[in-house]
Amino acid sequence: MSKKRATSSAPFLIDSRQTPSFPPTRLAMREPNGLLAISFSLSVPWLLAAYRQGIFPWSSEDEPIMWWSPAPRTVLFTDQIKLRRSLRQVMRQQEWQLSFDQAFDRVLHHCSTIERPGQDGTWLRADLQAALLQLHQQGYAHSVEVWQQGRLVGGLYGIAIGRVFFGESMFSLIPNASKIALVMLAKQLAHWGFEMIDCQMETPHLLSMGACNLSREAFEHQLQQGLAQPAIAKPWHFEPALLNEHHLNHRINATEGKFYDATP
Repeated sequence: MSKKRATSSAPFLIDSRQTPSFPPTRLAMREPNGLLAISFSLSVPWLLAAYRQGIFPWSSEDEPIMWWSPAPRTVLFTDQIKLRRSLRQVMRQQEWQLSFDQAFDRVLHHCSTIERPGQDGTWLRADLQAALLQLHQQGYAHSVEVWQQGRLVGGLYGIAIGRVFFGESMFSLIPNASKIALVMLAKQLAHWGFEMIDCQMETPHLLSMGACNLSREAFEHQLQQGLAQPAIAKPWHFEPALLNEHHLNHRINATEGKFYDATP
């Protein structure tokens, strides 16, 4: 943090040209909840430093970069994902193909452009998207794709460091596609020893899927435990057999093939 430009209280003004260094998260503002710092640019090193401290960027295209650490923190423990009867029926009734990292750029595009109630514009600004693509190339950022008959119909993306997954955004072009992506992600991460998906902030959708709220202290304790674990170095692939307990695997297929469809 640049001493010349630093302020004495949140939001702290940081110089992202310097070596990454954030103020303690306990200094984040209460209103708006979690606003900790502001910068005028971002980079991959600053993003990695932020996530390791439980901080994430969230601002629109015409604003400075705002860095957040809200409390309480919404998380989803991977062994507590809720697969409701209605979703189970949808997964049984239709054929679905799932993949990791086969269309990261398209998932990012859909997450940045899909219309969301009460949201004007996008927080997935161009500079953030460029940095996320670099993180994907470096093996930190991952996407989950949901396909039907070769068409991308839903998905999500996030950052994985150690054995913590930081969920960033999801989209659905047809009902339930993003829910299927989240269920399968949680099942696969649990199999790999990930205990927690950081969901950042509460939404009714996430709560319905089993997410809960943690205090700052509890979240950061869980975060440090996960960061201390070794990362999954191999390419990420789904294991549909993980859904055997729900008798759904005959309708859920993993795919490593790359699809080319009319979806933008």
